[in-house]
Amino acid sequence: MGARLGTRRVGDEELAEAHEINVTPFIDVMLVLLIIFMVAAPLATVDLGVDLPASTAAPQPRPDKPVFVSLRADLSLAIGEDGVPRTGLGAALAAATHGNKDERIFLRADKAVSYGELMAAMNLLRDAGYLKVALVGLDGGGER
Repeated sequence: MGARLGTRRVGDEELAEAHEINVTPFIDVMLVLLIIFMVAAPLATVDLGVDLPASTAAPQPRPDKPVFVSLRADLSLAIGEDGVPRTGLGAALAAATHGNKDERIFLRADKAVSYGELMAAMNLLRDAGYLKVALVGLDGGGER
């Protein structure tokens, strides 16, 4: 009547130990954790709703003879309708503005021009001493 490993003796009956794992409690725990994460995940994300204000600034009046610097799609520069090499931009602007470095320069660029090329043109204007640069674009209605 000796007891063997893995079995228990209850009265005259030997009961074999069950070696299966009961997964029902594990499933219950996993479902509870799933619900907790489903509720907590949206709360953990940062969502900033920003309602940007509309601009109330009145458009500035255009001067009688504005100086337009155009950057074409082929990356060539022009003052008014006349093409200008990049190296001669400063001298051509000085002639167009009669040497007045405080005059506002209107810069317009083709929409196919990359942002980097637009910044390079603005750097050329700054290097020439023209710091008042206005960017020209279409109105919201698609008209100039």
